[in-house]
Amino acid sequence: MNLIQLKQSALEVEWIDGPQGATRAPLVFLHEGLGSVAMWHSREGFWPAQVCAATGRAGVVYSRRGYGQSSGIVDVRGAHRLAPDYMHQEAWQVLPELLAALGIQRPVLLGHSDGGTIALLHAARHPVSACLVMAPHVRVEQISLSAIEAARDAYVNGQLRERLSKFHNDVDCAFWQWNDVWLSEGFRSFDIRDICRDITAPVLALQGVDDAYGTLAQIEEIAPSTGRIERHAIADCGHSPHRDQGHKTLALIEAFLRDKP
Repeated sequence: MNLIQLKQSALEVEWIDGPQGATRAPLVFLHEGLGSVAMWHSREGFWPAQVCAATGRAGVVYSRRGYGQSSGIVDVRGAHRLAPDYMHQEAWQVLPELLAALGIQRPVLLGHSDGGTIALLHAARHPVSACLVMAPHVRVEQISLSAIEAARDAYVNGQLRERLSKFHNDVDCAFWQWNDVWLSEGFRSFDIRDICRDITAPVLALQGVDDAYGTLAQIEEIAPSTGRIERHAIADCGHSPHRDQGHKTLALIEAFLRDKP
């Protein structure tokens, strides 16, 4: 594990080497609302490494503050509770600082869920080679809130806390910073559709037809004014295309990036 010290936190970062002599833009992986570096692992292996191998690129995987082995957040349910614009702050302040520290310019962003939203927000203001999103959130839907309320019940009364504790140094910080802000009154008006119009880089948007956290409107309503977007609704797939339909998702990503720098 490597830690990169930024102004306000130390972030857990894992670097994936690309092919020798590779010059294509590296992939930067942005995890979901309860994710971390470790949660990209599965029985099939480390999915970011598979994507890098398939596309001939290096990659960077990191855990946001309060997740995985990154710095924690004191009093995350009180004085330091996340604000409704937390994904804007991650996309426009933290991610640019991390990329500068790593010496990366014009990356290919690949984000899942909250990470997909962060990727879209970043691409709307900063130069990227491409923006790939899986099950992003561009606005709040009741289906999302219902699923997140169910996750809260599973965390408090079920086994979700135990399962997540394997992936986070401070599992309560990881869970509540996400759950509290999503279920807050101030978050109800979250909507980045207008911001997405400013994206000029090519966008690949993937979502499972059976996603419990959002309808297909979440990718259908990403509408850059000038940039090209390719959308795929994936059958027999829930909120995590890379887990539910890993081979299909990897094939779509490899084909999309084949002609990108």
